[in-house]
Amino acid sequence: MKEPNGLLAAGGDLSPERLLDAYQKGIFPWFSPGEPILWWSPDPRCVLFCDDLYLSRSMRKRLRKDDFTVTFDRAFEAVIHACSEPRGYSDDTWISQEMKQAYTELHKRGIAHSVEVWQNNELAGGLYGLGIGQLFFGESMFSRQRDASKIAFAYLVEQLKKWGYPLIDCQVHNDHLVSLGACEIPRTDFKHYLNQYLDRPVSHNWEFDDDLCVHGGSQ
Repeated sequence: MKEPNGLLAAGGDLSPERLLDAYQKGIFPWFSPGEPILWWSPDPRCVLFCDDLYLSRSMRKRLRKDDFTVTFDRAFEAVIHACSEPRGYSDDTWISQEMKQAYTELHKRGIAHSVEVWQNNELAGGLYGLGIGQLFFGESMFSRQRDASKIAFAYLVEQLKKWGYPLIDCQVHNDHLVSLGACEIPRTDFKHYLNQYLDRPVSHNWEFDDDLCVHGGSQ
């Protein structure tokens, strides 16, 4: 469908098998509580190429400050819960209890991952998404302190570059991510990346890897 852009189907469930099959085809769920599950594959697709991350001078200075710690997969449920909380500009949320349970199950299976930013031993921000093959499918991020979600994103991109990931799927246009270097590409180009990178074997381990715990100032 052209309007709304990318809506493919309604219904189904959020079982791990269905979600994994959908993402491998470039499809993701996005719906409000009380609605049927809606499945999307927009054209164009918003992505961020890992080599194209843009950080302002003030953000680079912020990353050099030694006042935070970044971890991976240390607090997935806390991150997705924080992402589901209403934002200051809206009381609505699309991350329902059903969504949280579904992605938490994917996390237990080693597919969904989180990045956490800590300040004074408290969760200041973070993000979560899916890692399949050598592609990362971003889902949501949050900040409780200034720049915390940007810090999480910057460290994620740097780590994915080391692992050979070409891009992060950002799904749809988002001004926040565009300010960090995200762009839109045709869906046909995005499917090319799916075909090329989804089946690539990975040798890294997100969970409980001591190398995935870093302190501010190491960027």
